Amino acid sequence: MANDSTEEPLGKESPEPECNIYEEVKWFNKAEQNQRMAVEELINTETSYVHNLQLCISDIRDHLQKKQLPGIDVEGLFSNIDDVLHISRHFLTGLEAMANQEHEQLLHISTLFQELKEEMENIYKVYCGSCDQALLLLDIYRNDPRLQKEILDTLHTTVPHTGASDLSFFLVMPVQRVTKYPLLLQKILENTLDSDSAYEALSAATKAMAEVNANINEYKRRKEVADKYNKAGYLTLRERLARLNTHSITKKTTRLSRLFMHEAGIIPKTEDKEFDDLEEKFQWLASGIADLKENVAYFLSNTEMFLGSKPHENELDIEEGTRQQCCRLAGKLNSTILPEFKKRLKRLVYLPLCNLSETLKGPQSLIRKRLDKLLDYEELEEKRNETGSVTYEEEATMNTYLAINSLLVSELPVFNLVALKWLEQILHTFVVLQRDLAKQVLQEAEGEMAQLLHKHLPEADFWKMVKDTLSQAENQLYSFSRKFESVMPSPVVQPLSPAEERRVLLLVNKHGLDKLYQVTSNISGSKDMDLTLQRGQIVALLHDVDTKGNSNRWLVDAGGPRGYIPSGKVQPYHLVQNQKSKMEMLAPNDEAEKRHHSYNSPATPSPPINFITPAFQVVAGYAFTGRSNHEVSLTPGQPVTVLESHDKKGSKEWSLVEVNGQKGYVPSSYLVVVPTPEPPGWNSPAWLLPAQQT
Repeated sequence: MANDSTEEPLGKESPEPECNIYEEVKWFNKAEQNQRMAVEELINTETSYVHNLQLCISDIRDHLQKKQLPGIDVEGLFSNIDDVLHISRHFLTGLEAMANQEHEQLLHISTLFQELKEEMENIYKVYCGSCDQALLLLDIYRNDPRLQKEILDTLHTTVPHTGASDLSFFLVMPVQRVTKYPLLLQKILENTLDSDSAYEALSAATKAMAEVNANINEYKRRKEVADKYNKAGYLTLRERLARLNTHSITKKTTRLSRLFMHEAGIIPKTEDKEFDDLEEKFQWLASGIADLKENVAYFLSNTEMFLGSKPHENELDIEEGTRQQCCRLAGKLNSTILPEFKKRLKRLVYLPLCNLSETLKGPQSLIRKRLDKLLDYEELEEKRNETGSVTYEEEATMNTYLAINSLLVSELPVFNLVALKWLEQILHTFVVLQRDLAKQVLQEAEGEMAQLLHKHLPEADFWKMVKDTLSQAENQLYSFSRKFESVMPSPVVQPLSPAEERRVLLLVNKHGLDKLYQVTSNISGSKDMDLTLQRGQIVALLHDVDTKGNSNRWLVDAGGPRGYIPSGKVQPYHLVQNQKSKMEMLAPNDEAEKRHHSYNSPATPSPPINFITPAFQVVAGYAFTGRSNHEVSLTPGQPVTVLESHDKKGSKEWSLVEVNGQKGYVPSSYLVVVPTPEPPGWNSPAWLLPAQQT
């Protein structure tokens, strides 16, 4: 009985381990099957995805490009889809290489994802960031029946077997695919044993692709913030005024007061060395591009002036044969070589510079917006430190600054590098064009020189003849210049306008003569505290360093606005005696303000027996177009007869004048007093005219 009792429970328990083993084997087989199916799904869907990408590029996009429809932005629709296809082909090739090696396949898939992680992120980041804009373009095209018909005809002609009814089916494929990778990897991972050798690698690959998608989403969010604030630069005046309200005015006032406290040193600034270095490089690059663009524009203008002159049509006082050769050379330069050079220069140098300058507007706008958001961020950060919390809207404002700052820190280095390479290529092209021009001119000149009468002279005799000819020409030019200076002496300095004279007088009274500087070239302010000035303007130096101790930026007074300018674009300004006397004439008179307009003739003193009328006349200083029958038009330098120095209401801002027999009103500030040109033969210089009295 004892034996029976002990054997009976053993007989009942023996089937239990067999059942557990059976269940474990059953689960393992099912997991292995699911794993294999998940891997097959990854490979098969990737194959289908690459095939559809090839259709999208080689059939749809190429077909649209061949149509050359003016209303469709093909590049804007398809973005960098070529890069997407390239990385996808590479990835598919790697997947197919290990398709028959089950034991190493999982490890290979994990390694492949991790190796391509960075490249995938960079490529899909660009495509996903521009996909919303592409879909927006597609919506615009749908509203145009002609463009919509062209797109549908392209789909029906090139990919009818896909059944796609809209182009968006193909455009969203890369966005959907990159978000599918973590899910496919997770499905493979769930059906892989923890003890499997590929488990850790699969887990790392899954996390890597999830991180790629998170980075893409963050990039899209930053780009949306940047696009939002870049659009403000294209608002109309009415739209800008519509945005003004109590909240916006309060916010701008708070920012301005905080900015003043920064400049005054009352509160510390938020230091960001990394961003400051990037911004400084960007601003120097922007300044260099602006200067080069201006210089090339001047070069083009001078080239046009040179082309406008036709020396080959003039009579040259030289030998007939030599004259004909000079005329042929000048005619060839004027009709063929120089116009072609100007055309190439504009197409290959100036227009790319304009495009490069245009691309700077986006980062410049974002940098200015970053400063505004930084001021808001500092204000809210102080509030959070004091109260311990901020509202949801305030938290969003702080996140906006962080997003803009993060975007600039990550994108500015790339932008600076690309812009620098672009600028380098433009300069290289400019040098090549100059070299080609010199080569062409030299070839033409050598061809004409071969026909000169003196081509067979020995080298020593030839150079002696050249030196003698140049010496004779130099003596003639010197004699002519001396005679010209005695008949028509040029003024010592270019006269200032009355408004500029008054501003210079104000600067002298406030800061002294030794502080005056003149702007040598146009200055375009790129920062909030920078000034925009024209060449020739007079400023007064306040500080020779900025708040960071940078001696390349000076704080100046421009006769009203104050701000920073590059120190290399100004030079000391010195008043000559004639200008000092004019300044004294503009100084206020304590007895009576007799001078109300810039064109008032000098007061006539008590005439002696032999009275001589002062040699002054009133001319138009600026162009003015009459807008009614009561006004007359002016051209610069046109003589004007002043009838009344005020209008019918007694206002001194308008004057009644007579021009070419017509009477009417013009702005008083448009008229200036100039010395009357002296007849030939007079020797009295312009700066010895009688002093003008007020």
